[in-house]
Formats: sequence, structure tokens, C-alpha cells
Amino acid sequence: MKFSSVDQLLKNPVSFLDDSGPDDDIAISSRIRLARNIGKYPFPSSASAEVLQEVCDMVSAAAMASEALGGRKMLIFDPAVMSPVDREILLERRLASREFIRTPEHRKLFVCPDEACSLMINEEDQLRIQTIRPGFQLHEVWKAVNRIDDDLSRNLDYAFDEQLGYLTSCPTNVGTGMRASVMLHLPGLVLTGQIAPTIQGISKLHLAVRGIFGEGSDNSGNLFQISNQNTLGESELKIIDELESVIRQLIQQEKNARRTLLEENRYAVLDHVGRSYGLLRHSYKLGFKEALQSLSGLRIGVDMGLFSTIDIHRVNELFIGITPAHLKKNSDTPMNDDEVEIFRAALCREKLRQMS
Repeated sequence: MKFSSVDQLLKNPVSFLDDSGPDDDIAISSRIRLARNIGKYPFPSSASAEVLQEVCDMVSAAAMASEALGGRKMLIFDPAVMSPVDREILLERRLASREFIRTPEHRKLFVCPDEACSLMINEEDQLRIQTIRPGFQLHEVWKAVNRIDDDLSRNLDYAFDEQLGYLTSCPTNVGTGMRASVMLHLPGLVLTGQIAPTIQGISKLHLAVRGIFGEGSDNSGNLFQISNQNTLGESELKIIDELESVIRQLIQQEKNARRTLLEENRYAVLDHVGRSYGLLRHSYKLGFKEALQSLSGLRIGVDMGLFSTIDIHRVNELFIGITPAHLKKNSDTPMNDDEVEIFRAALCREKLRQMS
């Protein structure tokens, strides 16, 4: 098994930020993750090192035989031999979870060359299969992840109960084992003060609202990840249809909020966008959250047609480029926190200078 380096990932832009999907001015990306386990083995949290390694070897063999997952073109990562910065990059690119990189032994990560699909081995569950695409396209993402799941199941005997469905480490995932989510950029609802009641309404529908990096992360950059919570007693397609219906309403609400801002409070919008641009273009130190908020302001300015020279693709690249691990990886020398903020500001100034 030949392991890949993070350098191979960094050669290409992040596919889910391609800005080429449906409703991509508001829906950043659509993602589905499936939790699966193998019948005769204990869950990772209670398995010995020997069992974890046996499972890792077994699932790795199935992954390498899977054409749906990418076949020989797959990138394979062993987090146990990676540097902390390289492991953090996997998290920032939404390929691995915090839990996965925190305790890296007896784990593997398989990634398609375009990063649209991936497989974590021995995270909370023995398999975490993921597909992610730009824009709002949950059904297309489901078709892709379902193909991978079916392909892997030919060589793996999943833990499955006729009444309960797929058995998972966390009881809240039992059933379909599916988490479907859409990442939305909702600055209009934030600026008009509608976001709090909107989130309350979403929560009553048994949907979860999280930040850009999932559970435990905040909504920096006005980015909100909306996902299902129910996995038991409903089919995958019903869950997806219900989530899709809510997302369509949120997209329309955001469009209405942006229209209201332009019609009734145009100068407040111009001020917000202008301050965001000024901070990115002229700052010499930038914290991560501050930079995300400013990029959010810049992005809504582009989406509203307030800029003629700003390239939305480059703005999207900055959402990943300003993350701490990516900055450290792209630096010639080790950096402390202050130096990271200085480097982040320099990167933003240079990218905007190139676009002006």
C-alpha cells in the first residue's frame, strides 16, 4: 500500500468550492456521510489495537478494490505517520474529522483524486463514507455515495438488523447511518436579524445547525451547515427529500433578505461590503474568524453584483487558503500564532491586489 502526501492534495483546488453547482451563490456544498460497521467486530471505541488493525486492513483491501471509490487513482493517507499540520489540513478540507486526526493510530483515509468522495477507517465507526459536491445537489450526492456503499458491501459484511437497520457506535446514527447536510452562506438573514428565529424554526424540524467544521464549530463567515438528525424509521430518500424542502425554503429566504437589503438599506450593505474589502485589502494582521467574516462580506458583494473585477473562484479559494494549517504548510519556515495572522493578511492583500 503506497501512501500519499498532502502535497498531492494541495496541487488542486478544493472541488466543493468550485462554485459550479446549483444555487451556488447561497448553497456552498452538499454532503452525505454514511456510518457502517462490520458484523463480527466490536465498535472502534471498545476494540483492542489488534482488532482495530485487522479491521483497518480488511476495509483497506475492500477500498482498494472499489472502482466506485476511485480504484488505483485513490489517494491513501496514514494519519499515524503524518505531521500534525498535515493532519489538520485533512480536517480543513473536510476530508477527516477532529476525532479522526486526534488519535491517528490504526486508521486510514482514502480520498478520490478530486476529493469528491472519501472513506475514513476506524473513526467513531469502522467506516465513514463521504461524498461532497458544490452547490445544492443532495440527490446527486446520494447516488454517488450509495454506489460506493454498494461497492464496498460486496466485500464487507455490514452490521445490520432487520428491524433497526445499520448498527452504529452512536445510537443517534442507528437506522440509515446517514448524515446529509448542505453548507449555506446566509449573510442576508444575519444582516436583517432574521437568523436567530430561522435557526429556532429549523431546530423544531429535528434538523441540526452547525458551523463550517461541523459539530462544535461556530458559524464564522455566516456559514451554516444544516443536516438531518433522524436516522431511524425513515428511508434515506425520505430524509433527503425533507431536508431538501427545508433548504429550498432557506435559499428563498436568503434571496428575499438580500433583495430587501438592497431595496431598503442599500448603504448599510455597501458599508458592510466595503469594510470587508478594506479589511482584507489593507490589514497587516488578520485572525481566522475576522478573515472569514470579511470574506463573507466580500462574497455577498460579488453575488450582488457590487464588484466588476473580483473573481468568485479566487474568493472561494481564500476560504480554504486562510485556514491555519494551510498557511503553515505554505510557509517556508515554522510560524507562531502572530506570524500566522501576519501571513494570512499578506495573502489576502496579495490576492485582492491581483484582482483589482
